[in-house]
Amino acid sequence: MEVHLTPDQEAFVRQAIESGRLHRPEDAVEEALRLWEERERTRAEILAAVDAAEASLDRGEGIEVTEQSMRELAEGVKHRGRARLEAERAARR
Repeated sequence: MEVHLTPDQEAFVRQAIESGRLHRPEDAVEEALRLWEERERTRAEILAAVDAAEASLDRGEGIEVTEQSMRELAEGVKHRGRARLEAERAARR
């Protein structure tokens, strides 16, 4: 397979090699593909979560979002976060 880069892309790769970030031009292509694969996996996960949420709503499992429910959610998040932080502190002792 042959890959053609724009002059700006070539300069970007050259700069990365000169700075020691990359060792060879192929490393740039490998890094780009790794990031693309990661983005596509994340995209698939998001789409699956949206499908699951829509199915949940279709089954009538949704909740109405109100100012009060958002406050309760925030308090729950804070409570769990503080508990996790305290557990981590206790584990370090």
